[in-house]
Amino acid sequence: MSTLRVDNIQDNGSGFNDVVSFQNVNGTENGRLCRTFVNFKGTGVVSIRTQLNANSITDHGIGDYTINFSTALTDANYSFVFGGQPEIDVGFVQKLDYNHTASNSSLRIKTGTMAQLVDGITLNVAIFR
Repeated sequence: MSTLRVDNIQDNGSGFNDVVSFQNVNGTENGRLCRTFVNFKGTGVVSIRTQLNANSITDHGIGDYTINFSTALTDANYSFVFGGQPEIDVGFVQKLDYNHTASNSSLRIKTGTMAQLVDGITLNVAIFR
């Protein structure tokens, strides 16, 4: 087994959607880096604490948010994970707004329980494509 030690890895410079990829000996892609992530405050005035490729959060009301991407992804066929800390202890769950059409420029999420939406004190979203 070999170990690769480098200070920097760069993409080929052809654009945002051509990020660094990892390949096996057959040239088959095994994975990609995170394309978008955001840590934000979902109570009161919603605000981003830290982010990569997330330029704003739209607050649609209690527990209902849209993460807007700075640079659109190639398409809407991405995977994502998210979680957070609820404003009040109600058996918090995360859920996708199933009535929302997937978009390459944003992702809408809802937080709360099956019975009610609840704001998150801290919410974290990571998107992979």
